[in-house]
Order: sequence, then C-alpha cells, then structure tokens
Amino acid sequence: MTDWLFAPPATPTIAIDGVDEAYPVRRIFCVGRNYVAHAIEMGVAVDREAPFYFTKSAHAICPSGTTVAYPPGTDNYHYEMELVVAVGAEVYQISPEQAPAAVYAYGCGLDMTRRDLQLAAREKQRPWDLGKDFEDSAVMAPFALAAQFGEPGPQRIQLKVNGEVRQDAHIADLIWSVPELVSHLSGYYHLGPGDLIMTGTPAGVGPLVPGDKVEGSIDRLAPVALTIGAAQ
Repeated sequence: MTDWLFAPPATPTIAIDGVDEAYPVRRIFCVGRNYVAHAIEMGVAVDREAPFYFTKSAHAICPSGTTVAYPPGTDNYHYEMELVVAVGAEVYQISPEQAPAAVYAYGCGLDMTRRDLQLAAREKQRPWDLGKDFEDSAVMAPFALAAQFGEPGPQRIQLKVNGEVRQDAHIADLIWSVPELVSHLSGYYHLGPGDLIMTGTPAGVGPLVPGDKVEGSIDRLAPVALTIGAAQ
C-alpha cells in the first residue's frame, strides 16, 4: 500500500433530490457562448460551426447558499447562470439521438467569472483559466433526476441580483442543445459518471460587489444562491 505524502483532497460531490447517495464529480466541461444574445453582448460573432469548451476543476465546486469572498486578482467579478448536465453512463462517440439516455440529472449552476482576466486572455488568444477556473467558481444547487426534470427546452432560466432580474431566457434558446452537446463532447472524451456539462449562460451577465445576493432558477429545479463577501 502506498503512503501519501499528504492527505488527498476530498472528492467534490453534489446532492441529488430523492437519492441518498451523493454524486461524485470528476470533471466539469463548460460551453462558451451558447446563447445568441450572450454572444452578441460579449462582442463576438455567433459560431454555429461547432460548440467550444473550457474546463473547471472539480474542486471549484461550492454548494448553493454559500457566502464566498470576493476573489483576488479581479475588479470585474461576474455571475453566469446555467443549466448543468450530470452524465450517468459511460459513452463514447454517440449520436444526439442516443445522448438523452446518458444524462443522469440536471441542476442549476453558477459559472462565476473574473471577466477582466478572461477578456485580457481572449485578447491575447490565451487560455481562459485565470478568468474561469478558480476557487468557488462553480456554484451548484442540488440536482434533479433527468426523468423528474423532463426534456430540456421549455423551462425558464432566470437570475436575480438583490431581487432584481438580470438574466431571463428559456433553455430552448440554447444554440447547441443538450443532446448535441453530449454527443459532440463524446466524440473527444470518454464521458462517464462524474462528468458535468455547464451548458452556457443567457444574456444579461454583469458584475457583483461585496454584499450582493444572487439567486438563479430554472423551472422544476432547486434554485441556486450565493452571497458575495468581502475580499480576503
């Protein structure tokens, strides 16, 4: 038996409504610019050739209801409300028609973003890691089983800051649907249980300051909430 130099970190998990066991998270894939209006507000052309992705560490996850410190290195800390897909089967190179059977659960998530760092990296054609992958940048509410949520499309997705609506759309507005995303990703990765897909955010993203209270909702799912604390 191998002795550890230090104790390995705990596996990040997400609660599933109606299921006693927690869902252990392995990887987080995030879809960029998957709503037309959001692409426009970010000043880029809508790309319908293929979806594109960035990733977050599983250890970026924090549970809904948390108060997080305003993160270091940024003066432009943004919210992004998203539908999150939890994969529940081993799949590789599957079709969109096969993809729904691979989805285990859906949930509300926040893709927290250091926007100034992301845009600076984008301008220099560099990776977005500093802007996207940092502590507490993937806020997750408890998920619902896929059968409970139903087929993604008509559900409303919304985000409020201090009670004021900032984002408001429908899942049907996605450029690339959930089955298309699962299928496309499965052409490049052996997807399996523990993999999450954050499907993109609607228009209306914006900055937060200490003291702000964020609440995101999607019909038929538990809402996600976050409070912004002071900078450390």
